Amino acid sequence: MLTSKQRAKLKGISSKYDTIFQIGKGGISETLITQVNDALRARELIKLRVLENSAFTAREAAEEIASKTGSEVVHVIGSRFVLYKRNPKDPVIDLKD
Repeated sequence: MLTSKQRAKLKGISSKYDTIFQIGKGGISETLITQVNDALRARELIKLRVLENSAFTAREAAEEIASKTGSEVVHVIGSRFVLYKRNPKDPVIDLKD
């Protein structure tokens, strides 16, 4: 579980990130989950976007993908959301205070 301080730090870091995945009318497929997992392993923090033609809201997509990847929703704003999952072997982001 992320503390509010850690969440704030991750929000700040993610503001400089580009969106790397989009969820559209295809929804949330196993392929997407695999790709998100790989990206989380490499980066720990990723930004995604829900397109207007998607059946999901950004919040719904964020919760669904987070539960399937074991990641945490950092925040949802508009059609975009940010996920975080610490890499236990090779951490990229230091969240110590």
